[in-house]
Amino acid sequence: MRFFLLFFGLGTFVCGAEDVSRVDLLFLIGCSGLALLMAPALGMFYAGMVSRNNVLNTLLNCIMLFALIAIQWAVLGYTLSFGDDIGYCIGSLNHILLINIEDSTIGNIPENLFAFFQMAFAIIGAAIITGSLVERMRFGVLLIFILCWSTLAYDILAHWVWGGGWLMAIGSLDFAGGGVVHVAAGVAGLVGCLVLGKRKLKKGILPHSIPLSFMGALFLWMGWIGFNTGSALSVNSVAINAFLTTNFSVAGAMVSWMLIEWIKYEKPTLLGSITGIVAGLVAITPSAGFVTPFSALIIGFLASPICFFAISFLKLKFNYDDTLDAFGLHGVGGIWGGIATGLFATSSVNAIIKEEAAGEGLFYSGDFTLLFVQILAIIACFTLSALISFLVLKCIGFFVDLRVTETQEENGLDQALHGEIAYR
Repeated sequence: MRFFLLFFGLGTFVCGAEDVSRVDLLFLIGCSGLALLMAPALGMFYAGMVSRNNVLNTLLNCIMLFALIAIQWAVLGYTLSFGDDIGYCIGSLNHILLINIEDSTIGNIPENLFAFFQMAFAIIGAAIITGSLVERMRFGVLLIFILCWSTLAYDILAHWVWGGGWLMAIGSLDFAGGGVVHVAAGVAGLVGCLVLGKRKLKKGILPHSIPLSFMGALFLWMGWIGFNTGSALSVNSVAINAFLTTNFSVAGAMVSWMLIEWIKYEKPTLLGSITGIVAGLVAITPSAGFVTPFSALIIGFLASPICFFAISFLKLKFNYDDTLDAFGLHGVGGIWGGIATGLFATSSVNAIIKEEAAGEGLFYSGDFTLLFVQILAIIACFTLSALISFLVLKCIGFFVDLRVTETQEENGLDQALHGEIAYR
């Protein structure tokens, strides 16, 4: 946080308080840098919760997708997401290979910087999926699956919500990717683990290094500040509000997760607390720039019991092996965040609600319109991601095995797939 405040204070000093465009430029560069922390941080968060024989594979999944999706975004992803609209469904190819964006701006931000910032969203969405699939999916299959999912699901959803597509046209609100990133990625992970089947061995159930997951959660928190705050695209009251709401949601979620464990198990845990951090971050993502700090506290406080229910009840009830609970945290947390936006969004925080949204939240307007539109957007994100994920995995499965062999699973993927071990 000190770095964040120092960065913007220095930007104002160097650029001059009146040079708004330069301050905004520096602001988004800083936020982009923070957002890029999220993929390696998620890798650390995930890696601490797997068995010691699968640490390196889990880390490599996230960091390699950083590179793979960055290339995909530059070649095709950005233009499909933010190219000229075609029938409210998809972007045209006018920005393929990032052409025709050098001299254009979005607000005070050069479009090429905006494209880079949005790339971080595509990367973290892809990385989230891996949490459902670790310890049993072949590495090459994972890369092909997520590359196809990013092109056929994520890019289309990004256009629907942010790039001039039909969800944007009907006034849905998603400030920083609750539906596009978290619901879509969580559902892809759920479909993936259902198609793969359960792990044969259960060595990965107990985390091998909670301190590693703790460090990953802290870096995720830092990156998420850039992720949410930068979505304002300017140093203004909306950005400040997103900064505040992000942290208040985390506070509420951490306290409520601790209370749940204390009441249910009589022992609060560090693993539960850092899980609460992620639940709070996910839940506030779609509404960070639309709700008040007090509303954010409520959203975060309710996120933990909702996600805890998904992880501890739904997962057992339907007997699916979502290894690191990508669906329980990101999918379910994103669904709650989208609904909460329809309840708590207010134009007193962000004037765009009056201009472009379907209306204010139910608790401020007494009107169900925005809530209905938010639910429709959640259903759209859920359905498209689930359909594309299932079809892509079935197509890949026609040609190669999706899973590693039972021997490889038993010995761990670090040695079997990469010839490395994390600990001696």
